[in-house]
Amino acid sequence: MSKNYAGSSPEESREQRQEIFDTGSITCLHGEHIIHCLTVIGQIEGHTLAPASQKTTKYEHVIPQLIAVEEDPAIEGLMVILNTVGGDVEAGLALAELISGISKPSATLVLGGGHSIGIPLAVSARRSFIVPTATMTIHPVRHSGLVLGVPQTMRYFDQMQERITGFVAGHSHMSARRFTQLMMHTGELVLDMGTVLDGGQAVKEGLMDEIGSVGTVLQYLYREIEKEAGKAAGPKEGGR
Repeated sequence: MSKNYAGSSPEESREQRQEIFDTGSITCLHGEHIIHCLTVIGQIEGHTLAPASQKTTKYEHVIPQLIAVEEDPAIEGLMVILNTVGGDVEAGLALAELISGISKPSATLVLGGGHSIGIPLAVSARRSFIVPTATMTIHPVRHSGLVLGVPQTMRYFDQMQERITGFVAGHSHMSARRFTQLMMHTGELVLDMGTVLDGGQAVKEGLMDEIGSVGTVLQYLYREIEKEAGKAAGPKEGGR
């Protein structure tokens, strides 16, 4: 027999289990504040289906969740947990743009890995956290399959890379120039160019904000939620 989540009714527990099964996410209802936890795991699946044997995050499942977070007055904050190898560039960048547009307190946490197009997602929230043992691989946009060898194709790849670099530079403390230097590094990856950063290096380079884990992220979100609630309440009566 499955147990209920602490503080939850049997119906709430069933809904939470179904939410985890369907979308890999959960809305935490019994903490100090109501936080929606979204997971981005495996390969980010975009316009084409990934093989059935691969763990994926489907962007058509994530988009409605982000809209719900923004629209639902009961949800006070967003936590995004990442352990991803990357995936569809346009889908990943679209999700990163949506997360960056959330008006409520938000934070990301990289566990395991936040590679490739996972990097824009990792820096998309108000504050980004990474555990010391996690890694992030910065490399140029790649393409699998047939590529037409014409100048227009190369320009398309350049434009896509510029979009990624611009987003990362605009949502982290790493400059576009430094991101490009790490991306084009040729002395580290055997079969590719690029750079692998661990948690400490990612913070030192300014890509991520700080080292932390789940407790650190929740403490940050609680502080931000309470700070915004205090601003909304305004000065107390008689206070000047």
